[in-house]
Amino acid sequence: MSTSPSAGPYLDDEIRQRIERCPKLASLQSINRKLAGLVNSEQSYTSQIAEIIRRDPSLTSRLLRMVNSVYFGLSAKVNNIEEAVLYLGLRQIRELSMATPVIEDMEKISPSALKLPWREMWQHSIGTAIMTREILATTNLLVDDDTDYIIGLLHNVGKVVLATAWPHEFERIVGLNHQDPEAVCAVERELVGWDHAAIGGYYLEKHQLAPEIVEAIRNHAHPSLAGDHRIFAAAVQVADLVVRKAGIASGFERLPEMEAGAWMQVEGWGILFNENEREASLAQAAIENTMARLPSMLSGMV
Repeated sequence: MSTSPSAGPYLDDEIRQRIERCPKLASLQSINRKLAGLVNSEQSYTSQIAEIIRRDPSLTSRLLRMVNSVYFGLSAKVNNIEEAVLYLGLRQIRELSMATPVIEDMEKISPSALKLPWREMWQHSIGTAIMTREILATTNLLVDDDTDYIIGLLHNVGKVVLATAWPHEFERIVGLNHQDPEAVCAVERELVGWDHAAIGGYYLEKHQLAPEIVEAIRNHAHPSLAGDHRIFAAAVQVADLVVRKAGIASGFERLPEMEAGAWMQVEGWGILFNENEREASLAQAAIENTMARLPSMLSGMV
């Protein structure tokens, strides 16, 4: 899908050039493949997984911080990686192994001159990844890889690129009060020409990521425009709102308090469940369950 012409002060060619000059996220090319292979193997032993984790100080730190967080509520502190692996389980180990290098790469390219709550941004990104996976698990879509988690994790990468390539405009955007997420996108298009979704989509396209990832992120504000990948885009749109309601804002925009169930009023909800009351009911139950756990879970991860 092509990006719509720039409506702002920058020409499309200049927007593309600025995006292309942004540092690449090296982690997207090899999201801890060795660990992923072990986690997926039925022959893997906890000791093997722990040994690979041990070689990555940042992943080790996040792992121990998470298992010792209030989310698990353990009476004794865990300092042993093998023990932490047993508590967390392979799914959460795999998700941590994907999130850690990506968040670190985004931290490196995010401009330090802008004094923004980046930690909230990273928490929101991981929270959206978790929630996107939970939501899609209640649908008929079979996802046999990590596409669902990666789309949620990267859905706001365009904001990092926007802050890096257009720091002055971005500072103005985050300094304003906005009515809703769509109003944020409108201001981005007014000041730059593209919104963060379009910017993120193009940035990931240049990384040669799969079309379902690129199109879902490019169109997560308007999922029907994602064509064959609208289910992924819809799940991210809903997940983003749910995570906001859980008290984990994206860290930047000034938005009013969201009403409970607002995610059931957006385009994405209709695409996902299309008046299927049973699936919608299962999804709502899963959302409420995960929402209750999300803040304590993320406090241990970021």
